[in-house]
Amino acid sequence: MSAQAQTAPASNGKTEMLWLGQAGFRIKSPGGKIIVIDPWLKGGPKTPANIKNDFSALGKIDLLLVTHAHVDHLGDAPELAKLNNTVLYGPADMVTPLITLGVLPANLGHRFNKTGSVKPLPGIKVTAVAAEHSSLIVWNNPATGKNESHPAGEAVGYIIELENGFKIWHMGDTGLFGDMKFISERYKPDLVLMPIGGNFTMDPEDAAFAARTWIQPKMVMPMHYNSNPLTKGTLAEFQDAMKGSPIKVVPMTEGQTLEF
Repeated sequence: MSAQAQTAPASNGKTEMLWLGQAGFRIKSPGGKIIVIDPWLKGGPKTPANIKNDFSALGKIDLLLVTHAHVDHLGDAPELAKLNNTVLYGPADMVTPLITLGVLPANLGHRFNKTGSVKPLPGIKVTAVAAEHSSLIVWNNPATGKNESHPAGEAVGYIIELENGFKIWHMGDTGLFGDMKFISERYKPDLVLMPIGGNFTMDPEDAAFAARTWIQPKMVMPMHYNSNPLTKGTLAEFQDAMKGSPIKVVPMTEGQTLEF
């Protein structure tokens, strides 16, 4: 394990996960591709210091995903897209206003929607799935110096299938909804990245209910807690709610890297 993110080395055939804080992750695929999702970096209170101060520490980003437009998810994604000349993939009604407001160049935005699949890189498939949440862009208008609120469509989650068939379900921000069961049965994720903070998303009890009753993955990794005083759910509460389940709970600390 490492608390420092470095430029991607040659692939070792495994999947590497680095938690950037909140719902942000840097994934290195078995083929050595760098995937970044929901990168709230400059403003994130738990962002690893080396990355907060130097985005190049992430390495060359091959795939950039955003689940919805709230600042702790959209974060620094437009800047990363421009720095890496990398397309930002996201919900259609989030990407469009980013382009029309001049935040994102049109050639660096890819619009798709819930249930849509793309194959953005050889051997990698991304499917957008439902999430029970909202989405809003807060944009500072340079002409007035004032913040404006712009609708940004619906939030999504992602099923990310890597070159070796390993599947990660990043749930984004979500509350409980019955189609979690359908999504799990259809896509059979190996690892689920699940929000547990409460207030804006599932709390530990609801998250554990979803994992144990509907999703039943091999592994679940709690996220979206420990970065906002309004999201009071804790890892200990989630672990307690998961007691007796055969599902492996994979805890991480911000800045930590794990291999799968």
